[in-house]
Amino acid sequence: MFRPKLPDVPTPTALSDHHAHSPVPSTGRALAPYVGPVAAVVVVGVVLTALLAAVAVTAVSVAIAGVVLRSLVTGATRH
Repeated sequence: MFRPKLPDVPTPTALSDHHAHSPVPSTGRALAPYVGPVAAVVVVGVVLTALLAAVAVTAVSVAIAGVVLRSLVTGATRH
């Protein structure tokens, strides 16, 4: 009742030599409805990956700055 009915795919009756190397006939389903959601998933994935990379670079930078500052403070108190 709630399942969509897919169109019947006609079966080829005879194949000539010219059509013997043609691609397999489609199943009747169009790919156009899937392009938008797939593109959205790809874009969201790229954005999230870029944000994750930015957070990682920032964390490394803060860690390096902390080590340098600690080294400077330790060096200043020794003298």
